[in-house]
Amino acid sequence: MGDLNAFITEETIEGAGEGPLAGRTVAVKDNISTAGVRTTCGSAMLEGYVPPYDATVVERLKAAGATVVGKANMDEFGMGGTTETSAFGPTRNPADASRVAGGSSGGSAAAVAAGEADLALGTDTGGSIRNPAAFCGVVGIKPTYGLVSRYGLVAYANSLEQIGPIAPTVEEAAELLDVIAGPDERDSTTRDASEARDGPDGRADAGGADAGYASAADGDVDGTTVGVLTDLLEGADERVVDAFDDAVANLEAQGATVREVELESVEHAVQAYYVIAMSEASSNLARFDGVRYGVSGGYEGNWNDAFARSREAGFGEEVKRRVLLGTYALSAGYHDKYYAKAQDARAWIKRDFDAAFEEADVLASPTMPVLPPKLGESLADPLKLYLIDANTVPVNLADLPAVSAPAGEADGLPVGVQFVGPAFGEREIVRVASALA
Repeated sequence: MGDLNAFITEETIEGAGEGPLAGRTVAVKDNISTAGVRTTCGSAMLEGYVPPYDATVVERLKAAGATVVGKANMDEFGMGGTTETSAFGPTRNPADASRVAGGSSGGSAAAVAAGEADLALGTDTGGSIRNPAAFCGVVGIKPTYGLVSRYGLVAYANSLEQIGPIAPTVEEAAELLDVIAGPDERDSTTRDASEARDGPDGRADAGGADAGYASAADGDVDGTTVGVLTDLLEGADERVVDAFDDAVANLEAQGATVREVELESVEHAVQAYYVIAMSEASSNLARFDGVRYGVSGGYEGNWNDAFARSREAGFGEEVKRRVLLGTYALSAGYHDKYYAKAQDARAWIKRDFDAAFEEADVLASPTMPVLPPKLGESLADPLKLYLIDANTVPVNLADLPAVSAPAGEADGLPVGVQFVGPAFGEREIVRVASALA
């Protein structure tokens, strides 16, 4: 298989002796803080940065007995869908080393698929857990916004991103979610899911250490209504659609009711997502100025010169592109034209999802509309790269949970199926996905 370049830093961090993850190894995406172990975010800007503290999720991993085996490779600051924008080189796909592993959590997914780690943590801003999970043939869960603490996560787009698990099976992913989920006094966006929502069957979708998400992985879909998002099938690769149709037929054979659901608003999701995400990135990355964090810009000239030199040396091309576009969208005279309209579209998408869940318990689509591209194919056309997020970004805009599970293969390459649930409906998507994986 050769070197997949799944890790930026290989370092063993021992957990407690006992716990639900005792004896399990975990790869941690390199934008999640680990005390005493460098955290680069896949960027030359932070090549030598060593955090003085653990992220909440890392604390919970260690308390659960897990052993962290390294910091997984990623697109620089999470900006990319193939892990090719990493300053440390691309991660290769275990299914075909000539193809991308997906991104931005490509190293995490590749490490699990290749057996280099039992489990992994990724982050998902617009599909960055589900995308590589689909491309590598493993399971990835993007939790409801607020279910998992983001304390210790180096922010890209605060209102969109969540930390979540990647694993070989749905049950194992849910076991990892059980460990990392729950309120955190250091992150005011977290919520106790048991108070936020009751499950569709009357059982609480509880958060926290005793959430029991893994217990929902019973594969029982009898009586469940699965809504197929027809808008997200348009334009997808025929081979992907065929694998998706087979997966849906499998669920139907197990007792699920399948119906078609339309979401008119998703046509505008990619545009709204990139305006919002890039705008938040422009603000968040202002701290990387060579003084507070990052590569020094030297001491010649004035502050603006030093600031520019630091960012020129530290940031890659994709990060520069997104910061510039985000700054433009927030600038005087353009805020209402772009950013405000993007937020209106986000509200529309949320309303559409609410209406869809009146018709179905979970919603389904292919995770990615294409098969894993060859290395180098996507970087030449940024717009094409952005458009492959069409099926995943609506979920982040609506703050909903989603899981990508293997739906088989096409031409020997993995295909993923995505199941979306209502807010704090993790148990329901785990249940349905476990009928397939």
